[in-house]
Order: sequence, then C-alpha cells, then structure tokens
Amino acid sequence: MRRKLSLALPLLLFVSLASLSPPANGEDWRAPPLIITSTGVGIPRALHPGAISQISAEEIDALDADHPAQILNLLPGLFVNRGSGQEHLTAIRSPVLTAGAGAGSFLFLEEGIPLRAAGFANVNALMEAMPEMSGGAEVARGPASALYGSNALHGLVNILSRAPAPDGDFLLDSRTGPHDLIHFALSASRSLGERRGGDAFRLSLAYGHDGGYRESSGFDHWKARLRHDSRWGRAKLRILISAVRLNQQTAAYIVGEGAYKDRALRRSNPSPDAYRQARAFRAQARLRVPFSEGGLWDITPYLRQTSMRFLMHFLPGTPTERNGHFSLGLRTRLRQQIRGGHEIALGSETEWTRGGLSEIQSAPAPFPSLPPGVHYDYQVRSLTQGLFLQSAWRLSPEWRLNAGLRLDYLLYLYDNRIAAGDLGRFRRPADRRDDFLTVSPKLSLLRLFGAQTVFLRYARGQRAPQTTDLYRLQTQQEPGALKSETLDSLEAGWRIHQARWRMEAVLFYMRKRHFHFRDADGFTVADGKTSHWGLEWEARARLARRLSLRLAGTYARHRYRFDRTVRRESEIIRDGNEMDSAPRLLANAELLYDAPRFRAALEWAHVGSYYTDAANAHSYPGHDLLHLRLAYKSRRWRIFLNILNLADTRYATRADYAFGNARYFPGEGRSFHGGVKLRF
Repeated sequence: MRRKLSLALPLLLFVSLASLSPPANGEDWRAPPLIITSTGVGIPRALHPGAISQISAEEIDALDADHPAQILNLLPGLFVNRGSGQEHLTAIRSPVLTAGAGAGSFLFLEEGIPLRAAGFANVNALMEAMPEMSGGAEVARGPASALYGSNALHGLVNILSRAPAPDGDFLLDSRTGPHDLIHFALSASRSLGERRGGDAFRLSLAYGHDGGYRESSGFDHWKARLRHDSRWGRAKLRILISAVRLNQQTAAYIVGEGAYKDRALRRSNPSPDAYRQARAFRAQARLRVPFSEGGLWDITPYLRQTSMRFLMHFLPGTPTERNGHFSLGLRTRLRQQIRGGHEIALGSETEWTRGGLSEIQSAPAPFPSLPPGVHYDYQVRSLTQGLFLQSAWRLSPEWRLNAGLRLDYLLYLYDNRIAAGDLGRFRRPADRRDDFLTVSPKLSLLRLFGAQTVFLRYARGQRAPQTTDLYRLQTQQEPGALKSETLDSLEAGWRIHQARWRMEAVLFYMRKRHFHFRDADGFTVADGKTSHWGLEWEARARLARRLSLRLAGTYARHRYRFDRTVRRESEIIRDGNEMDSAPRLLANAELLYDAPRFRAALEWAHVGSYYTDAANAHSYPGHDLLHLRLAYKSRRWRIFLNILNLADTRYATRADYAFGNARYFPGEGRSFHGGVKLRF
C-alpha cells in the first residue's frame, strides 16, 4: 500500500497542473534562464533537444545545504548517496555506481571544464566542487552533447561560477548545526567600470567544520574561488581559479540487517582510524572573440592538480591509498551562425596528464591472499585528443534538426614502479601502452507547438576505462582485456512552458555494452551488458500569489543483460536481474510560501525500495523524509532555520550487501540548522 501511495502522489500532483490557468496579463512566471551546458554559449530551454535540469543560484542559496547531495537530489533522474562526511556515490539515469564505474560514468564540470582528467576521475568528485556561492548548476541526463567526451556517459553536472555584480556586492553566510557543525562563506565582487576596460572581480571563500554525528568522524573543508571578467573591445576574457582542501575523519559502514534502525549502532564507527585528505587546484582562462557576423571563436587553456590520501576502510586489510595527477589542457570552439537560422560549431580538446597511485597495506594479512606490503605503485602519462562537430538546422519555424559527431582518442603510457607479477591476489602488470578510439554520434529532432516542445533524440556515449580499471588488477585478470564502454540512448520528451506553470516529461531507453565493474570476488568484469528504461518528470506551478509547488521524479528499471557466476551466491548475476542500488521510484516535492518578509518551504523526498545485491536476494525498503525550511528576511539580511528529517525517520543514505553482510551508512535523525545571511 505504501508503495502504491508513493507512486500515485507525485503523478496526481503532476497531472493536476493542467487545471491551472494563466493570469490575465499573460506574463511568464519565473521564466527559466538559458541553457549553457549544451552549446557553451546559451540556448533557450524550449530549443534544447534533450533532458536537462537547472537549479539557480537563488535556489541553492535558499537551501543552505551542507552537502551537494541535498541540492542535486531535488532534480529528476539523480540519486546521490551521501557517505561519511563529504563522501558520496552518484547515480544519473543509472544505478548507484562504485569504483571505476562510479568515477568514470559521470562527468563533473566547473564552468565546462572537467574537475578531473578522463582516466583519473574520482568517485567522490563533488567534494572538489564549490556549490556554495555558485551561479547555479545544470545537469544533463543521458549521453551529453558532442561538446563533451569520455565520462559524459550517463550524464554530467556543470557547476557554474557566480558572476561579479555590476555595482559590486558583499555576501556573508554564517550558520551552525548539531555536533559542532559550523559553516562560513563570503563572496565579494567589484566592477571597475568601462574606463578600466570593464574589469570585474569576484572572490568567494568558504569554510566548513563538522564534528560528526557518528563517533570519530567529522571534517574541515576549505574552498576558494577567484573570478575575473574583462573586455577588450568585442573580445571577452574570463579567468577562474579554484582551490579546495579537505581533512576528514571517516565513519565506515555499520553492519547487520537493519542496523541503521539501532540507536546505538547508527552513531558508532567500526573504523575510528579511517580518514581522507584531499587537495585540488584548478585554473582556466576563457577567451571569446567575435570574428565575423554571427561567428564566435572560443579558446580555453586550463590546468589542474589534485592529490588524495585515504584509508580504504571498506576493504579487508584496510590499505592506504595515495593518488594524484597534474593536467594541462586546451579547448577551442568555433561557432558560426548561417543565414536561415542555422548554426554550426566545431572544436577540439587536447589534454596531457601525469598521474600516479600507490596502495600499501600495513596491517597483518586478514587472509593469505591479502598480504601486507606494497600492493600497487605506478605512474601513468596520458594524452587525450577530442574533435567534435555540432550543428543545428532550422527546417521551418517549428522544426529543428540537431546533429553532432565526436571523436576521442586517449593514450595511456603506464610505468610500473615495483616488481611486476603477483603478490597474493594483486597483479601488477609490466610497463605497457594502451590506447582507445571512440566515435559518438548524436541526432535529434525537435518540434515547437506554441508554448510546447516535443523532441526525439538518439545519442551514443562512450568512455575509455579508468586507469584503476586497467592497472589495478587481480590475479586471473590479463592486461588489455577492457574495451571502451558504449551506451546507446533513445529518448522522447515533452516540455510545456505556460505563464503560471511549466513541466517536462522524458521517456528514455538505453543499452550499454562492455560495462566493466568489480564483482563480488574482486575481479573486474570486462564485458558486461545492461539495459535502462524509465520516465522522468519535473514541474513547477504557481498555485497562488505567494504559493508555489515544485515536483520532480523518476520511475526506472535498470537490469543486467548477461550471466556471471561468482563464489558468493548473493552476487550471482542472471540475465534480467535488476541492478543493485537502483530504486525504481525516486520522487521529490516542495510546497513553497514566499512573501516579502517570510519564506517557508516543506520538502518531501521519497526513495523507493531497491536490491542491495546483484542476485536480488537482499533489499532495502526505501524511506520517506520531510524537511522544513523557514526564513525571515529583508533586502539585506536573512535569518533561517532548517529542520531536516522532520519526522525523525530511521533510514540509510546508502545500503548494500557485501562480504556476506548487510551494510549501511545511517542517515541522521531530526536536526536543527540555523544561521544568518547578509548582503551589501
């Protein structure tokens, strides 16, 4: 009965929007901004041929989130599992994926530039982002446009920076919560005006401290971003510099069926010595130069450096991993508008990266196959070259045809720095070279019906294996066995934008080949197959002058399409089994009252039941959460109180089944967060 109600409620609310009539003056209500991610320069959402969602800077400010999952899970097709501290695992139109599959299947960007190099992605990528004081975020679901290459497989997240204010401003955010949680953020901008070349600056800083609601957990998180906008005649330059540092004590899974319901266990930490230390630095300079009527040349050189050290508490023997990489890249794009409303864009991306990884176990061997010592120690140099062509053709005032093609070449030069061969179950390949060539076509057809848009889209997404997939091998695995993953996607969408309400619904079907992931025996599957289909919806409506409703949800089925036998019965894969960590139903709704002095928002978040093992023998029942956000505000300040998990529900942010046990990251009970925001 609960499952039927959970499915029916969002659908009933969604359908009820059709009864709303537009106001007499016909003015649009909160017209959506341009979509930036698909073209790089902005396109009206009505003309975007694919599933994409936005969350504005104002909406992010109103959430007062302590973790990116609290922001992204408001959108359809997303299921970001929060781990301990700032850790997380991601699903975008997919199950929650882990290890190399989790790192490589999604592309995380800052103003269009990846946070990590293609073969060196991080499954906890958003800990290196800065959504605080951001200019909003855009999320594309399914294979991205031809502008983006490897890792833009199931979807991408683009975090936008906040632009300097024309007259300058100063923003201050100060808040606190339970277990010594504090957060400070400030952002200041200044514009020097036309006499100084139109220079404008914005500096944003953030610091967060959390003592942890579980034993021996918590973090300190520092973030900084500098943006400089300038203009020389018709040319525009934007420089963006970001730095992030994280020191975290990590809480591990609690073990035992339903352990997340136990008051004592949910606050315990079986690995009190676990930690994570991460550093990231990025810089990009984007120059835009008009060169003819309707022509634009865009060039962006960039660099990044990352380093991380953490205790692998989730593995027997708890080894310590060190990883990092340094990249230099150059992205160029040429865009030309053609008479008749057509447009062609072409470009290239070149990136050179040097990275490395080591894994060392100091603890005694828990099993003979897991001996202490250096398990892996290697460096990899990589070269990525991408070429793309993207075009938009106006067939008539109502019809649009979009076509794109992307070619990516990725070269790895692997250097093993220890003796090649086997140590226990660990296989260290000898020095080798691996390269991958992928070709990804895109094609869509869009039809306008006044305030409505209907589109059909086919897209292929491909990603080369991560370096950890290729060189962090187990015995019985041979180097060079992995191919590039290939995902073919077909989707149909319907979008309406009326004066008092708007909505989007997308039906999708996807097939993936050469899916590689770690099975229950610890070996990498080289040639898995999966299928994915579902319906995504989102809608916003103005119910009254100050009352509005927001809805988002997904109903999807993700299945294995191959057989694989392993030693553990709970992880035997059969063709047709549902993939683990893949809820069929995800739903989110918010009822908002927004007056000049007072703001109140009630959010309902539903996570449906899902299997926690590949054999579909164990499951998590799902949960429903309520959050209440209250604020009293003026033009220059805002005082707020957020009551999270209002009903004090016992739930797990993540559940899985491994090593013969149910494991959970327990969610926090009812908590009160409050603070003050100032604007000058």
